[in-house]
Amino acid sequence: QVQLVESGGGLVQAGGSLRLSCAASGRTLSNYRVGWFRQAPGKEREFVAAITWNGDTTHYADSVKGRFTISRDTARNTLYLQMNSLNPEDTAVYYCNARRTFVSVKSTALGSWGQGTQVTVSS
Repeated sequence: QVQLVESGGGLVQAGGSLRLSCAASGRTLSNYRVGWFRQAPGKEREFVAAITWNGDTTHYADSVKGRFTISRDTARNTLYLQMNSLNPEDTAVYYCNARRTFVSVKSTALGSWGQGTQVTVSS
């Protein structure tokens, strides 16, 4: 079982930036894909970005391409999400996720989850 702890959320003005972190523990992440999902008030959880732990292959939602960058530090067992050019539509609780590489990238029903970190973007 993978344990995930997010940090780095907060309040930022539109156009600003934030970097989220997710510390992973509990098992090696070889053959895992790690990623970020978000859930806005009144909406379903949605995929944001993902990266394979070993191979550095990335996936992004269309809504964040060119603005968000996902990365990981294998030595620190930490996942990051650099978020630039934030807008109020990015306001949500952001969740870290880890799943095996052979399962769906974007399903919201799979893998291990962190507790979430709130990101609020003011206009």
